[in-house]
Amino acid sequence: MADVVVAGAGMAGLAAAAEARRLGARPLVLEKLGSPGGSMRLSSGVIWRHRDFARFREECPDGDERLQRLLFERLDADLDWLESLGAPLVERETGNPLTTGARFDPEGLTRALVEAAGGIVTDAAAGVRLEEPLREPPDGVPLILATGGFAASRELLSEHVTPEAEHAFLRTAPGSTGDGLRVGLAAGASASAGLDQVYARAMPAPPARIGPGDLVRLSQLYAKHAEVTNERGERYETRTWSETDVARWQLGQPRARAWFRVPAARLGERVRERTVAEMVDAAEAAGAPVRRGEDDVTVESVAGVTTTLGGLAIDENARAARDLFACGADAGGIATGGYASGLAAALVFGRMAARAALGETP
Repeated sequence: MADVVVAGAGMAGLAAAAEARRLGARPLVLEKLGSPGGSMRLSSGVIWRHRDFARFREECPDGDERLQRLLFERLDADLDWLESLGAPLVERETGNPLTTGARFDPEGLTRALVEAAGGIVTDAAAGVRLEEPLREPPDGVPLILATGGFAASRELLSEHVTPEAEHAFLRTAPGSTGDGLRVGLAAGASASAGLDQVYARAMPAPPARIGPGDLVRLSQLYAKHAEVTNERGERYETRTWSETDVARWQLGQPRARAWFRVPAARLGERVRERTVAEMVDAAEAAGAPVRRGEDDVTVESVAGVTTTLGGLAIDENARAARDLFACGADAGGIATGGYASGLAAALVFGRMAARAALGETP
């Protein structure tokens, strides 16, 4: 019999299960898809925090300061723990002077965590409806919700985030359809602040062809070098270094679209390891509408929803209700009002949820 049930085998769920197993417990990890990893496998593998806590607060002003402090203080040790599991480290930096962290190979990271968790049960392998053990876990067995938020549910995105949800590109794992939110609320948990907020990126607009392995490569991250307009010609000026505010603005525009017009003189500007020209070329090669003139180039983009920022409200032990814990995108209120690493929060609060569920001290 399991000592703890973990719903979801992404970063948060696998970290929780691996920590539970490290503590001598028997975790049961239930994954509704046919393979583990969730949105972690679709990411760049960078797990980071702000270098300065005051900057974190400034950029995510509506987040719970207690949870933000825990993330800020514990991530470095948790990154060391990941490396101790054999997760393949690519580099010990983020490429951004405002942040600190590390880049892991997503596939290798998934494998290392699955091994440390002792394996998982997928819907395809088990031949069962995973909703049943989530709805009524065995008496006295705590449940950790780590199902990935609701970024893949157009219904919930339309209800909470934008009336243009049907037009948005879903830049997330297909299993992130709000299972944890529904189960948690039914069990007596409360919704966090920020249910209307998401982390999003501008992506090449249809008829562009974007596969699961293209999500990072095809991101259009040059709004600060461009004139950004909606289809009515209304302009938007980016306000943040991450440019997530641009994609959030796009989500509220007709068809979730925006046009990036880049002067020819700015095409050589670098955004981390890529130039603007390289990002434009990638969008064009994928099939996005790109219009080239003598003095500029214009790319049509669509908002791509990566993850939700709101979810279940949790305390400092990742507890959402009695015998119920939430982590990853199922837990809200951490990056509310801004942008912070979802993988970092998943790692830190996944491990915390396991410790609390098993009655261990923090």
